[in-house]
Amino acid sequence: MASALDIEDLISPLVAFRQDIHAHPELGFQERRTAQRIAAELRAIGLEVHEAIGGTGVVAVLRNGGSTRSIGLRADMDALSIQEQTNLPYASRTDGVFHGCGHDGHVAMLLGAAQHLARTLSFDGTVNFIFQPAEEGLGGAREMIREGLFERFPCDRIFALHNWPDLPAGTIATRPGPIMGAADKFEITLSGKGGHAAIPHNTPDALLAASALVTQLNSIVSRNIPAMSSAVLSVTQMHGGNAHNVIPAQAWVVGTVRTFDPDVQDVIETRLREISKGVALSFGVGVEVDYDRYYPATINDADAAHEALDVARSVGTALLAPEPAFTSEDFAFMLQACKGAYLWLGQGRDGHSVPLHNPGYDFNDDVLATGIRLHVALVEKLLAA
Repeated sequence: MASALDIEDLISPLVAFRQDIHAHPELGFQERRTAQRIAAELRAIGLEVHEAIGGTGVVAVLRNGGSTRSIGLRADMDALSIQEQTNLPYASRTDGVFHGCGHDGHVAMLLGAAQHLARTLSFDGTVNFIFQPAEEGLGGAREMIREGLFERFPCDRIFALHNWPDLPAGTIATRPGPIMGAADKFEITLSGKGGHAAIPHNTPDALLAASALVTQLNSIVSRNIPAMSSAVLSVTQMHGGNAHNVIPAQAWVVGTVRTFDPDVQDVIETRLREISKGVALSFGVGVEVDYDRYYPATINDADAAHEALDVARSVGTALLAPEPAFTSEDFAFMLQACKGAYLWLGQGRDGHSVPLHNPGYDFNDDVLATGIRLHVALVEKLLAA
């Protein structure tokens, strides 16, 4: 296992690298500067580097010894469409774009692991360092897989970690089975014909139908899903109209569904479509439902999760996560193609933490060393010489 002293000299340059990436955030499939910087650092330590995989993805390969065993380690690179409000000296220089989920820190930790393993070569086999674009809702993992990620860079196991503000700094947690939820999004369009608000009897009211629909959609989980199952349906947008005296011709209801069980997912989609049609019929309006299952649930392989927990105990405090999170993660696509596990790395500061996707969030550089040691320990354990 890599000691603190082994990686001490890496930390200061990696903090500078991370903060530079933070200051120059890029949205999904636009991470050109980020990818170029990563590729340059990887080439500088002698790795075999492949670029433009799945758009802007980067994969670096490090081989040692004669074993055919292999492991993949993945970090996401993209930022969010959020205006940063941290007032940090390295705050985002791009208006409305911000590393509000800590992917800048994930990149730095994986880069540090590559640097350390390249100089120690303390394993026997192949390590694939995967820097993935477009995790935030655009399916960058899926695009890398479509472009032959695992055919070109086979992996016996694949692992990813995500900083987790709800856990104390340095604590590592995971679990076998579901760890992150499936993410669906829906957009329901209700269409009347529009008319004067003073003569409502002449105008099918799409906005009134949308109001009734929101109420009924919120009954699906409580009245159609067994109490022992887990699901969330949230209506997050309702749009319609732009004048006080006009009944709008159309209204839109938008939201998200989070589940862990495909059968539960099926029930929710079916009921959402049935309720939408029923409401439209009762109010005399037309309806169209666009339902997109854009990320599946993130399901850890049981053996890989237990292996990861064993390794985590050699690095620091390790916890068996008692329950999954309803947030989603497109590493799910990689786990459908390759056995592996997704881990959480605590970064809470003194009992206080700013949540992910918050305009005041910043990655905690104090956990860089723990993340590097975890990556390195996974390689040294699973590719032991």
